[in-house]
Amino acid sequence: MKILANDGIDNAGKLLLEAAGFQVVTDKISQNELAQKISDFDVIIVRSATKVTGEIIENSNLKLIARAGVGLDNIDIKAAGEKNIPVLNTPNASSRSVAELVFAHMFSLARFLHLSNREMPNNGISSFKDLKKHYSEGFELTGKKLGIIGFGRIGQEVAKIAVGLGMEVLVYDYKQREFDLTIALARPYQNHNFQITLKGMGMDEILSNADFVSVHTPGSTEVIGKNEIEKMKKGAILINCARGGVVNEDAVFDAMNNRHLSAIGFDVFQEEPPINTTILGIQNASLTPHIGASTAEAQERVGLELAEKIISFFK
Repeated sequence: MKILANDGIDNAGKLLLEAAGFQVVTDKISQNELAQKISDFDVIIVRSATKVTGEIIENSNLKLIARAGVGLDNIDIKAAGEKNIPVLNTPNASSRSVAELVFAHMFSLARFLHLSNREMPNNGISSFKDLKKHYSEGFELTGKKLGIIGFGRIGQEVAKIAVGLGMEVLVYDYKQREFDLTIALARPYQNHNFQITLKGMGMDEILSNADFVSVHTPGSTEVIGKNEIEKMKKGAILINCARGGVVNEDAVFDAMNNRHLSAIGFDVFQEEPPINTTILGIQNASLTPHIGASTAEAQERVGLELAEKIISFFK
């Protein structure tokens, strides 16, 4: 069996696959050439960079498509289904990494790190007192209200961190169900794990009350647009570490210009790279280049989880 890991795979996962008898190719094939070369492989592993289009699937002899991550929006699921090619992903492995990036943006915006880090190298000596005065109006996350839109694995990890920080967590759920969460502590405190119950509430209630709104819905369907932003609390902060397209960037730009939103933290964009986006021109924005799942720990977990699932599938 020949596997193309076109966007790479952690070495631990690669070694596990090779020990099971698979040949793993990590030399990247460009998107333009992939349809012509895919017939040489039995399995393709992708992250978010490679798109597994209908044309690629049609020209393939693939027995399995594997996504190293959660979202499947870069894979033509319909075309895979028509050729009876299973598609699997790794929904658990990167949840914590994405959740921690959410709070990296939130802490940065709360204490103006995204701005002061730009100015200190050039003006840290000549304007130290002015910078100190300018960036001394930050705030704590403790006691603030965090609205979470999308309460799957990542949304739940975000909630757990927020509870630990002393934030009030508002969970959107149109059925207004209750969610039981177990907050697992690290050594040597693992014997003191505790549970909390969060009750879902309506979208309007969350938007009008939350100091922060973090989006974690699957796919790229727009969830936060002009109408939703207008319902948000004035001065609120919007975080998107989910998928580009989930948040309407033009509406965000307008809301920042009229100061309805005070800041944004984005890891994903409608276009990547964000060629035509207005988001890059926003001053009070904490921005990262789609790195939510890109930690050493997450990539090792992703590689191992993928390897185990692929081996199990063929067994």
